[in-house]
Amino acid sequence: MLVLLVGKSFAQQEDSFYSSKDSLQSITIQAFKSNKNWLDIPVAVSVITQKDLQKISNTSLLPAINSVPGIRMEERSPESYRLSIRGSTLRSPFGVRNVKIYWNDIPLTDGGGNTYLNLIDINQLNGVEVIKGPSASMYGAGTGGVLLLTAAQPFLNDPKNSVHASISGGSFNLLNEQTIYAHQSNRFNTGFQQSHIEEQGYRAQSALGKDLLKWDASFKLKHQEISFLLLYSDLFYQTPGGLTKAQMLQDPHLARPASGIIPGAIQQQAAVYNKTIFTGFNHHFQLNKSWSTETSFVLSHTAFTNPAIAVYENRDETNAGIRTKIIYGKKIKTIEFKWITGGELLYNHSRIDDYANKNGNPDTLQLKDDLYASQWFTFSQIQLNYKSWCFNTGISVNNEFTNYKRLTDVNTNYVTASNKNISTPRISLLYKLGQHVSIYSLAAKGFSPPSLAELHPQDRIFHSELQPEYGWNFETGIKADILDHRVQFDLAIYDFELQNAIVIRNNLQGAQYFVNAGTVSEKGVEISLKYHLLPLPSHSLKELSIWGSDTYQPFYFSSYIQGSSNYAGNAVTGVPKNNIVIGLTVATNKNYYLNIQYIQTSSLPLDDANDEFTNPSHLLQLNAGNRFRLFKTSMNLFFAADNILNEVYSLGNDINAAAKRFYNPAPSRNFYLGMKVAF
Repeated sequence: MLVLLVGKSFAQQEDSFYSSKDSLQSITIQAFKSNKNWLDIPVAVSVITQKDLQKISNTSLLPAINSVPGIRMEERSPESYRLSIRGSTLRSPFGVRNVKIYWNDIPLTDGGGNTYLNLIDINQLNGVEVIKGPSASMYGAGTGGVLLLTAAQPFLNDPKNSVHASISGGSFNLLNEQTIYAHQSNRFNTGFQQSHIEEQGYRAQSALGKDLLKWDASFKLKHQEISFLLLYSDLFYQTPGGLTKAQMLQDPHLARPASGIIPGAIQQQAAVYNKTIFTGFNHHFQLNKSWSTETSFVLSHTAFTNPAIAVYENRDETNAGIRTKIIYGKKIKTIEFKWITGGELLYNHSRIDDYANKNGNPDTLQLKDDLYASQWFTFSQIQLNYKSWCFNTGISVNNEFTNYKRLTDVNTNYVTASNKNISTPRISLLYKLGQHVSIYSLAAKGFSPPSLAELHPQDRIFHSELQPEYGWNFETGIKADILDHRVQFDLAIYDFELQNAIVIRNNLQGAQYFVNAGTVSEKGVEISLKYHLLPLPSHSLKELSIWGSDTYQPFYFSSYIQGSSNYAGNAVTGVPKNNIVIGLTVATNKNYYLNIQYIQTSSLPLDDANDEFTNPSHLLQLNAGNRFRLFKTSMNLFFAADNILNEVYSLGNDINAAAKRFYNPAPSRNFYLGMKVAF
């Protein structure tokens, strides 16, 4: 493959029949503040363009995210997301942990290590960059990876006002609508967005309702650029709970039934209510040709209510953060030098009140807990480009503190868990073989402290004994962009040996908690390919593309003893060994289009003992439509179908679940259609 790619890179001809506006060749990567072409940076990063985001669905991030090798997004019920990069599902029974997420360089991840990804609307985004594995340096602690979400609109010399609106509806009483107004000029941009989505849900007790309001603005001054973000989200979704395999096969619509004296999900009205207001500020100041600064502030508040099977929880969260960078760049002849140093501080205060759940209503007070969590790091990074070489190295020093007190216990003091001055270095090197092929290698240390939800899990015991995960990741890869940017190829091979792996447990009452479980060997291979097949003899098509990816993750516990059981050699819980994605895009000169995506996921273990595995799943998805102009209005009529093969499968498994209630059945074959207008 390497010989073929190198040969092609030296023998390219300009092709007047094909031009791709969003090919990887034209994309500038922001990861590690590289500001370089995808081929020119020694980073294991995947790019999801705005076009990729909309290929299959305009209501959910799942299809686009799951097309990327090495990353897996799950949905236990509508809007109940879970995200993992290279197997970090192991410690995330729900929500997003061990993955840092930024929105236009503003931290979405809070001081407790959690991210409410379900606050984001896919229609807000211009693109996503996925950094895989330990990120170290600029992004601090973490062994999973980083998501960089971009949503900024470019400044335009000619002022422009635009309105976008869409509405769609379909199976399970789905209704989804958005309205967006945007103003762009050479000095000032602003935008307003309103969106609403509701759905009855495939399963009993799986209804959804979400309303979102967003305002953003950007100002461009002579040497400065300032941007603001204000977001309000009112989210409600029901949680039907896990089923056993027999229950799922008998009736996948079923919510978790009662068992003995334990009531079921419907009786307890199990659900999540999340009202969040989020504000962000970003400032860029160009001091001179060489020096610049970038600073971001974030402040948010979340009112979170969760009537669950065993408890009725009220949580009040206040989050704040600051992120700042000093950047020096200099070019001397053929040498480009960039030095970046800075830091980040994230703070979280949580008040958690637990009551007995009486048919979906709070009953007797059980406890009141007060928690303060903060994490901060400083970093420094150097990037050096010389002819065909790129060298990047950096280090961060990480600190994390959590203080806990049970207010309902008299005469108690705060208990502290902390990790201080943990260094995580990173080094990478890239060499370009010709103009269109690169090879790179990197080594990075990962360090991931337990999140607030792991230190203070469902059993409501503060587990100060829980230790951070850590380990070194070694990786090498090949990138290629050949045949006049019609073929993009990416191969990554890595070896990450994780120490003190954090895994989930369930007590006798079924409440979850976490323990450290020895070491995990994570060796894997990731391959992705995009091939624009045009030019063709026929002139009826303007685009014909295929894409695909393969993720091979034969992860296993290299040492793991639980009581009298030795799980060494067992496959890592919740991680599929193989995941294959194949896609096709067709667009005609009359602006009809068709996108098809097929995902095959191998079986995966549902508990650490490897006593039960899922069946392999085969998911076929489709999106088709027609774009046209009516007077001065751009129109897009579309139709989408999901799970066309009508598979009975679980898109979000409860790993190590009590009583083998592992499965959360995904929707059966379903459809929706809609319309978008822009003027």
